[in-house]
Amino acid sequence: MNTMIRFRAISASSQSKFLFLLLRPKNPMANSSSLGLCTTATSQSPSPYGYGDDSLITEALQLLQSSQDEWSKTDHLRCLISLDSSSPRLAIHITRRLSSSSLAIRLFDYLHEGSPSLDTALLSSIFQAVLELASREPDAQTKLPELVKISKERNLPLTINSATLLIRYFRRFNMVDESLAVFNELDPFLRNTHVRNLLIDLLLQSGRLHDALHVLDEMLQPEGEWKPNEITVEIVFSSLLRRERSWGSMGEEEIVELALKFGEYGVSPNSVWITKLITGLSRNGKTARAWDILNELMNMGAAVEVASCNALLIALERHSEFKKMNALMEKMKEMDIQPNVVTFGILINHSCKYRRVDEALEVFERMNGGKESDAIAVQPDVIIYNTLIDGLCKVGRQEEGLGLVERMRSQTGCAPNTVTYNCLIGGFAKAGEIDKAHELFDKMNKEGVPPNVITLNTLVDGMCRHGRVTAAVNFVNEMQSFGLKGNANTYTVLINAFCNVNNTAKALELFDQMLAKGCPPDAIVYYTLISGLSRAGRLDDASSIASRAKEAGYGLDVVCYNTLIGGFCRQNKIDKAYELIKEMEELGVKPDSVTYNTLISFFSKNGSFKTAHIILKKMTKSGLVPTVVTYGAIIHSYCLNGKVDEAMKIFKEMCSASKVPTNTVIYNILIDSLCKNNDIEQALFLMDEMRCKGVRPNVTTYNAVFKGLKENNLLEKAFVLMDRMIEQACCPDYITMEILTEWLSLVGETDKLRDFLQGYQIQTSTA
Repeated sequence: MNTMIRFRAISASSQSKFLFLLLRPKNPMANSSSLGLCTTATSQSPSPYGYGDDSLITEALQLLQSSQDEWSKTDHLRCLISLDSSSPRLAIHITRRLSSSSLAIRLFDYLHEGSPSLDTALLSSIFQAVLELASREPDAQTKLPELVKISKERNLPLTINSATLLIRYFRRFNMVDESLAVFNELDPFLRNTHVRNLLIDLLLQSGRLHDALHVLDEMLQPEGEWKPNEITVEIVFSSLLRRERSWGSMGEEEIVELALKFGEYGVSPNSVWITKLITGLSRNGKTARAWDILNELMNMGAAVEVASCNALLIALERHSEFKKMNALMEKMKEMDIQPNVVTFGILINHSCKYRRVDEALEVFERMNGGKESDAIAVQPDVIIYNTLIDGLCKVGRQEEGLGLVERMRSQTGCAPNTVTYNCLIGGFAKAGEIDKAHELFDKMNKEGVPPNVITLNTLVDGMCRHGRVTAAVNFVNEMQSFGLKGNANTYTVLINAFCNVNNTAKALELFDQMLAKGCPPDAIVYYTLISGLSRAGRLDDASSIASRAKEAGYGLDVVCYNTLIGGFCRQNKIDKAYELIKEMEELGVKPDSVTYNTLISFFSKNGSFKTAHIILKKMTKSGLVPTVVTYGAIIHSYCLNGKVDEAMKIFKEMCSASKVPTNTVIYNILIDSLCKNNDIEQALFLMDEMRCKGVRPNVTTYNAVFKGLKENNLLEKAFVLMDRMIEQACCPDYITMEILTEWLSLVGETDKLRDFLQGYQIQTSTA
């Protein structure tokens, strides 16, 4: 063998002395008769190995590394090999102390070939020492596989320690196949949990999930001798659930089943991995499964902690599973899992989110150790206080929020922060108490709580909502002088406020100011300005802003295009509208119902009914369903052009074929046109149809019919409608009174008019 190094020649007496040291029994006197040798007692104290003085081991090592090997020629050697048994510890120790694995394998070969009586376990232990020596050498990566091959060729079983050493070493170089080969060569009875854990870890780290699961499956068999332990669980779940791998190549349901299978053997993932498992299932929309797995793990006695319960509570809250949230809290109580500040924070946030602030306050008192029997003393943090204060402010109870701030100050280490003041300022600002909001702003500055851009925007929004737009601009300018600069949201609120009062010049000025101050506009700023300019009829300016938005990388959406198209249609610039529609098609922005309705309304009002119907067909062909607005635009235009019969035809088509529910507006358009065409009977028929369909007539409906009845002097029918109007509590307006007063006074029916007014008053008071 090329790895063998032959020993230099030594004397026969030296050879005999070495082998005697190497292979003699623990008690040197025990088998002296069988050796045929004379032994002399020694007064030396025994070494830690139990074989005599360490100097003898040193001498043996020196002999092994002397001249060429000629041991086999000596009579003393044959005598020594005739030993029936010997302690392996000295041979193992000497092997470990050799200078190289090549020398060690030479010694092993000599013992193996020349001593057939040596026990296999002894040889395996000596070979283990050879492997240990080889693993420390620079070329171990190539030597160790060769040594494994040698052991296999010579039918020499590996010890469990040898297998562990090899797998550990191969893991360093990701030698997966070699590790699997070692494991497969190992006696099945020696494949204990520890060595399996090592192999599973290596396989998972190398992405060999299938092989890892095969080894794991053997451990999970009922008849299996070696069961999984906590280390097995940690290895498996740290690989399957670590963030960078997400679920890996294993399905989430398989991971769940694996967790439950571990639980059957009394081991489960720790709280960290249970939490990750619950979070992963919830994130993938499987909250119900997350609920089931947590319950089962709890029942199995797994180490479920409050963090895992909190993860499930968050998911249940997100999906409005209120009953299960309560059930989980009961389960936690049953399992003696104490809720922490995060648990209470989830519950309080949930109640505030749905404006059930009183429930949130109850939870708050419970966590503060209130009078309830299940009260728990958990100190609230600033997040919980802020959540409650925000919840109170959103339901108009900002004064109570101020009270909580004082309670907050009394708690050590829980002072109000910027978020606290932002919530309060927002509450008072939305309620129109701008001066109070400013007082709080000044107070936070005095207390050294720094305002941020959200504070600024909250105040600006409140001022703009309540008509104090100029004051809002001044406030922004003042804050900028103190270093508190606005952002895109600030300017959006201001620009929108000026656009709403048709002051587009000031809106454009603010836009330019925004750019000058180095505050880049976002898409909302552009769209707000485009909308405001379009409503004001400044389409050229709106188009210019749209172009700048596209240059800045913000593509226009269908809402923005609809705003521009509507503006151009109102100005009869249909060519500009068509250009925008063509641009939409080129950019892949699909027109919606509003786009089509705008065009249908434009062409209908201009009498281009043929074009309007072509667009209507294109609308349905593109998969969009015409709405009541679509039909209303066409019907109204037909009526304006005196084509009531065509309008009625479209109306009937809408009610039958398209199944679009009608409304009061369309009925009013048709009834008014029919009355103007002196078709009062058809108008009254439509009123009856309204009642059958549950469409409530309004004062406009009655006024149109009263006009028609007056023109035809149908007094009795007018009286019927007057009674019906009282029954339906439909308030008459000045037009109603003008029509009826003139008509009924002329025909001498002022008492009827008085009764009508009185009935209306009675109906109102009764209501």
